Amino acid sequence: MAQLEVSDFAQAVIDRMGECKDARFKQVMTSLVKHAHAFMREVDLTPDEWMAGIQFLTETGKKCDEKRQEFILLSDTLGISMLIVALAQARGAKALAEQPGERPTEATVQGPFFWPGAPQKELGDDIGAGLGEPTLYHGRVTDTSGRPIAGCVVDVWSGDEGGLYDMQKGDEMSLRAQFRTDKDGNYRFWSIKPTYYPVPGDGPVGRMLDKMGRHLNRPGHMHMMLDAPGHEKLVTHIFVKDSPYLDSDAVFGVRNSLIVEFPKHAPGKAPDGRSMDKPFYTAKYDFRLVPSMR
Repeated sequence: MAQLEVSDFAQAVIDRMGECKDARFKQVMTSLVKHAHAFMREVDLTPDEWMAGIQFLTETGKKCDEKRQEFILLSDTLGISMLIVALAQARGAKALAEQPGERPTEATVQGPFFWPGAPQKELGDDIGAGLGEPTLYHGRVTDTSGRPIAGCVVDVWSGDEGGLYDMQKGDEMSLRAQFRTDKDGNYRFWSIKPTYYPVPGDGPVGRMLDKMGRHLNRPGHMHMMLDAPGHEKLVTHIFVKDSPYLDSDAVFGVRNSLIVEFPKHAPGKAPDGRSMDKPFYTAKYDFRLVPSMR
């Protein structure tokens, strides 16, 4: 067998996949090998640098547990998560191009702090009492033709007034819940006005960002995940319009269509009829879901 030279290794690996039966897997792995080898040749990667990279990935894996996903954080901060979201959105837009209706709500990253099994609450319940500035979230969920979607599960979660999520503080869920839209597609719940916060900086991803000269911060946002039969699941946020870091989100997740006014109100009667004895905010946002394409 002839000795392989620097330019030969990528093709040699690809040739070994000749018996692969999964065409899509073969396509993905072929491209991965080509680009990975090209990257190493381009930067003339040294053995010490390659071992440092392996150690970095090892430490990233060790930082993961049932509540923390350091690999998602790595994907987010390198812009990969949002690239995947944008590619999916582009495919969906192409499929919908010839169909009538309004533009669907844009998606963004899920983030590393989703916790399955949030408690189910009634419309109008308060999940943020005492944890920050009270805010009424409300709006409608429809399809792209404006038809209301009843019974849509609206899964919501956010950090507290200091930017910390429940799973960063202990074992008890807070500031997260599931609601179901009413027969007219309406949703409403009370929580808090979210603040900007740093992504976890005490692990390998935090050290990477520091070495890159980047800050850790995300603008204030409320996570929203919407799931209704016959429609594509939507994972998105609504962002606070006056929040810092809208122009430099550490995970590149901001979409202009998701930036929302959070008007402040004096004590008194809220739009849902609740009597408030201190100032509060409101955030109105209507969601449009895409009919299922599967």
